[in-house]
Amino acid sequence: MAAAGGESSTENVSDELFNNFYTEVKQIEKRDSVLTSKQQIDRLLRPGSSYFNLNPFEVLQIDPEATDDELKKRFRALSILVHPDKNQGDPDRAQKAFEAVDKAYKLLLEPEQRKRALDVIHAGQEYVEHNVKEKRKQLKKEGKPIDVEEDDPEMFKQAVYKQTMKLFAELEIKRKEREAKEMHERKRAREEEIEAAEKAKREREWQKNFEETRDGRVDSWRTFQAKGKKSKEKKNRSFLKPPKVKMEQRE
Repeated sequence: MAAAGGESSTENVSDELFNNFYTEVKQIEKRDSVLTSKQQIDRLLRPGSSYFNLNPFEVLQIDPEATDDELKKRFRALSILVHPDKNQGDPDRAQKAFEAVDKAYKLLLEPEQRKRALDVIHAGQEYVEHNVKEKRKQLKKEGKPIDVEEDDPEMFKQAVYKQTMKLFAELEIKRKEREAKEMHERKRAREEEIEAAEKAKREREWQKNFEETRDGRVDSWRTFQAKGKKSKEKKNRSFLKPPKVKMEQRE
């Protein structure tokens, strides 16, 4: 993944934003494992949700290894909580939250899309595990204790969470860039197609006008030739006319 090992195009999605979002979500979860309608709507529409909601498992708050039945039950429960009909005091935000839940559920119903989401999550875990190993090697090389903050299960989980979100964001940015490029190429191809059609139209119109005026041009040319021929004959006759004989006068 492009996000591993250095800066990525997700640098605008700051670590602070990830940290704050993660901390707030986990605090709410500890306070209420089910979450109220308002809490769920707030969770799904927090600042940065356009990136955080790219992970369908996080949107539905379900384990990536959950069964299809568990997925359906979770969707049913969560969709009821955030449905606009249940939140008539805030229907617009509820509608957006419901759309996020519905989109995540439909994505996970498609085997290929679900596999891609799982691949991203596994890649995030592998990255954090690799990073932990590298930290230990460096500490050992420096002769220091090899304890790292990710030894705490909660810190390890948070690191995976952050890295996974970054990977999802990176893929989304690349998708948008690819889509914009394809759109530009389609637009250019369409412009070239229109130009070719206009050129062909101009050529057809020129050919049509050429053919429609052909008889007139031929007649004009014949008339011109005929006049030229008469003028030449007249000129020739003037050259062949014998000179007048002048009568000799006698004394």
